[in-house]
Amino acid sequence: MLCRLSDLRDKEVVNITNGSCMGCVSDVEIDTCCAKVTAIIIYGRSRLFGLLGREEDTVICWDEIQCIGEDTVLVKYCPPPGAASCRRRESILDRLFG
Repeated sequence: MLCRLSDLRDKEVVNITNGSCMGCVSDVEIDTCCAKVTAIIIYGRSRLFGLLGREEDTVICWDEIQCIGEDTVLVKYCPPPGAASCRRRESILDRLFG
């Protein structure tokens, strides 16, 4: 199956380790020396309609991609320890006032 970058951006990313929907592909990372796609990037969710920025982006290496289908991209992704799950539990006030 051939796929353009614009087609890849519309696909939803599903983590097969826990069945969670991670979002849609927002960007790709390309190694220009080898002319290969090295990773896909999912932008973090915006906080308070984008006024407070957004969460960290998720970078998924090309080796972690299991299957690219018509509508979804299946990945086997394990987030780094203490990454996104701990940050989401913090309140906005904790971040502002330390």
